[in-house]
Amino acid sequence: MNFKNVTMFCGKGGVGKTTCAAATALHYAAIGKKTLVISTDFTPSLRDIFELERSGRRAKVTEGLYVDEISYDDIKELWNRKFGAEVYDVFTTFVDIGYEEFVDFVATILPGIRDEFMVDYIRELSESGEFETIVWDTAPAGQTLSLLRMPSLVNQHLKPAPRIYSSLRTTRKRRRSVLGVIKEWQQLSDKDMEFLKNGVEFNLVTIAEALAVRQLEGIFAEFQDYGLHIDHMIINQVVEQPDSPFLNSKARMQQGYIEQIEGRYGINPTRLPLFPYEIKGTERLREVEGRLFGSDLKA
Repeated sequence: MNFKNVTMFCGKGGVGKTTCAAATALHYAAIGKKTLVISTDFTPSLRDIFELERSGRRAKVTEGLYVDEISYDDIKELWNRKFGAEVYDVFTTFVDIGYEEFVDFVATILPGIRDEFMVDYIRELSESGEFETIVWDTAPAGQTLSLLRMPSLVNQHLKPAPRIYSSLRTTRKRRRSVLGVIKEWQQLSDKDMEFLKNGVEFNLVTIAEALAVRQLEGIFAEFQDYGLHIDHMIINQVVEQPDSPFLNSKARMQQGYIEQIEGRYGINPTRLPLFPYEIKGTERLREVEGRLFGSDLKA
């Protein structure tokens, strides 16, 4: 089995993905692995949870632990570096548009390109060997599923492209043939899909409430459709010691949903308690780490 040095956290908004990702990153750094925790959510909160100032890109949290957040401008740069000039040449065969305007269009409007290149960025980081482990904090579930399906969808959409562009033998700058550019893009999409299947450990974070539980079926089905597998599940905000009628009622409700999850998906989830305070800063995150890993110090 291939060692998966990328650990992804996904789930609906507000369930605690970032908290779990941050605590996991702290754990790997504590056992001696050089670790990067990175967010592909365009409204990220990693720096906030670590109580870091918002300045620059990559920042050091503790010894061996670094945090990064991918921005819209980063995605533009990735696209530009790999395919921008050549695809711009193809595009302007049909449409008169300035280069900067074209890159903005690709990165923000053209469906899926942004997601494709976020996956590709994580893959390149993983393959670079700069970090021993990468913890990946994603956007809410709907956006994450879009991101995960994108390499496959891009490849499907590119398959008829050679017929469309067969009359265009080269890009205007004649750096690569148009069909060569399309083939390279397909190859990149194949690489990214293979990376998701074999290089990423998927952790699904949820809470024991009706809406979150209903969404699980769709998430599991979508993963299966693309040959992906959820490795672990975390149920967050579980009431463990109810000491009031309100908490007693909530605990009973949660127990019913927890039993549904365990019975339906065949996964023994990790339970995180409902803490009586906000989880911010490394001291509080260590408490979450302890619940996620216990005495597990596996390398």
